[in-house]
Amino acid sequence: MRTTRRGFLKNAAILGATGSRAAEDPPRLPRKDCFLGMHFDLHPRNSDLALGRDVSEEMIEKFLSEVKPDYVQYDCKGHVGFLGYPSKVSASAPTVKDSLEIWRRVTRRRGVGLFIHFSGVLDQVAVRDHPEWACVRPDGMLESQATSTFGPYVDERMIPQLLEASEKYGLDGVWVDGECWGVRPDYSPAAARAFRQAAGIEALPRGPGDKGWQQFLEFHREQFRKYVRHYCDVLHRARPGFQIASNWLYTTYVPERPELPVDYLSGDYLGNASISAARLDARYLSAAGKPWDLMAWGFQRATLSRVGLSHKPAVQLQQEAAVVVAQGGGFQIYYQPTRAGRIDDRHIAVMAKVARFCRARQALSHKSETVPQIGVVFSKTSLYSTVNKLFGGWGAAVDPARGIIDALVESGYSVDVIPEWKLDETARQYPCIVLPDWPNSGEAVGRSLLAYARAGGKLLIAGAENAALFAGSLGVKLGKPAARQAAFVAGDEVFANVTGNWRSVEPAGAQVIESRYPASDGSRDAECAATLARLGAGEIAAIYGPLGSVFAAAHAPAARQFLNRVVRRLFTPMVEVDGPPVLEVVLRRKQGKLLVHLLNACAMQVAGDYAVTDFIPPVGPLEVRLRLGRKPARVTLEPEGRVLPGEWREGTWTGRIERLELHGILAVG
Repeated sequence: MRTTRRGFLKNAAILGATGSRAAEDPPRLPRKDCFLGMHFDLHPRNSDLALGRDVSEEMIEKFLSEVKPDYVQYDCKGHVGFLGYPSKVSASAPTVKDSLEIWRRVTRRRGVGLFIHFSGVLDQVAVRDHPEWACVRPDGMLESQATSTFGPYVDERMIPQLLEASEKYGLDGVWVDGECWGVRPDYSPAAARAFRQAAGIEALPRGPGDKGWQQFLEFHREQFRKYVRHYCDVLHRARPGFQIASNWLYTTYVPERPELPVDYLSGDYLGNASISAARLDARYLSAAGKPWDLMAWGFQRATLSRVGLSHKPAVQLQQEAAVVVAQGGGFQIYYQPTRAGRIDDRHIAVMAKVARFCRARQALSHKSETVPQIGVVFSKTSLYSTVNKLFGGWGAAVDPARGIIDALVESGYSVDVIPEWKLDETARQYPCIVLPDWPNSGEAVGRSLLAYARAGGKLLIAGAENAALFAGSLGVKLGKPAARQAAFVAGDEVFANVTGNWRSVEPAGAQVIESRYPASDGSRDAECAATLARLGAGEIAAIYGPLGSVFAAAHAPAARQFLNRVVRRLFTPMVEVDGPPVLEVVLRRKQGKLLVHLLNACAMQVAGDYAVTDFIPPVGPLEVRLRLGRKPARVTLEPEGRVLPGEWREGTWTGRIERLELHGILAVG
């Protein structure tokens, strides 16, 4: 993809030579150093009659002085496609006042970055104006919003819009929405010609049963990469220092090695069980190797509710923030102002409370590094080969990882995500690695994990398909092929229903360490559920059914207890906390200090009928045991700075926390 000389000169003319920071303005943090932001988008439409009416310098000053964000992301163009400012490039929504101009004026003099929310691939107005720019469905119908990445939209509309806005308002950067999750397989004439030329396949595949289907999907993924690289290169050349993110790129949605020239990574997590989602996504982003943040929605849409959205109280957002900042990332919150741009004082007060909570933890959390304990493998191969989509959101297809992570976290372990592309680079840093029940982990991952275990690692695999992949190393004889069957495993009190695809096996050198039953009756018909065997200098354990997927669906305590027993046969953690399963432990390091984050997930939102919560009960007392190489000089509970007394015996420090509200950090010196 390229810009013509005429197109580039046109873009350069739009850009002009203004928009840089004036010498008297206070400096603004580059996005890579930002920790806290606020996001406001409206997705302007032509039915708007009051855009900007209630935006004032006084409102913005109040917001900035109380919340003190490092940056603000304000709306410019949503998926509808109308611009939210007066434009000479393309159609604008009706505006009473130019909101961006006022926001830029105040943020500039306060030293706060101003980014825009801008819809990329998705642009309904562009498709309306130029039907030939639309992505085409397999049935020949045009997509209503999705543009074709093979067409001229990016050069003739998207880049000119971004250059105009960037110059007009001296913007610091852009958060491009409607990108990887909005792009579709394209059957437009341009896409069809390009695929036939590249693949030599005349009949375009329409689904997974057709010849060349996987090739067709990967062809479109590569085109999306070219599209993102193209607009990043053009914008960076024209405006050095302009900072770009493509929403959800290089996250669990696009689990690839970061190679495109985006400046930071970001995504907005939403929906029910947002803490469970943030656990997975924050851990993935923490491993990606680029500056990152996650955006919580400041409101929740209740499932099957006629009432629409409900705003989250401060304590709920603080609980979500803790999950993100504990992994070393930045945090932002998404609010929608009124259509006229007003941000109510009540919302400002909530943002300020959450901001103070985050800032109190910034020094010990932002840009921290993991202390490897248990690594959970996130499989690009499985998602790309089995879901029949270009990119995420993957829905239930990520449940193997999400469920395993939730179960391990609830068992008190510090857990990281290891992206598949990073496995060879980091595996040996981890005392224990878990491969969730992905349907197609791939032979390359299998080879890497076997090498890890033979070299002394502790490996746990889950799932019937992985049992077949690792069959020669498990010390078992595989029985009949995997089939869906009723299965129950014992917990501390009751059974867990773990019905799904299970593989029957017979021990052939491995030790059977757990059983399953066809009913909630442990007196008969037991079959092997989990085994443990030596493998070189290490060990390999296997669970022969869909534990991650099942746990994600029901979060049955007995299933978590079953997994914990298996893990305990392999691994002894550096940190142990005697506390309830709502406690999350995260082990990090920063500036030479060992940091033990303790998060209280009690009353986390998990059901649409209870979309928001304003009370989270504290937990405690908690007994903490740290296995360390030396006696610590002192241990403090942060951010209070309170010294914790403790006992040192045989390499273990033991201390007690009487009460934990939402998030505390043990700083070990």
